[in-house]
Amino acid sequence: MTNITDKKELITQYKQRKVVGGIYAIKNNQNGKMLIDGTTDIKGMQNRFSFSQKTGSCVNTKIHNDWSSYGCSSFSFEILDELAKKEEQTISEFREEIDLLKEIWLDKHPNENLY
Repeated sequence: MTNITDKKELITQYKQRKVVGGIYAIKNNQNGKMLIDGTTDIKGMQNRFSFSQKTGSCVNTKIHNDWSSYGCSSFSFEILDELAKKEEQTISEFREEIDLLKEIWLDKHPNENLY
């Protein structure tokens, strides 16, 4: 019975967790270019980037050529903005809010510096 109780507790904890999305930049420290993107799970994306660096696999196709040329250690991950999902928001509404925030961040940076 303990396994079922533990499983139910884990499911409850998962459903009650605070969902935090945001805007991040993957910066090429060699040429100054960066990829700005948004996600509904900012910590998950940060973990994915770290895993990609450890395994040498590219985290995003837009930066693949430079990732191969300069090496994964030439890139860094930076959280630019965080946004918590409101309880009443659907995932779709949260995604729309993240997309709007991404557009604001893209407007702050010249296109020639972006992937």
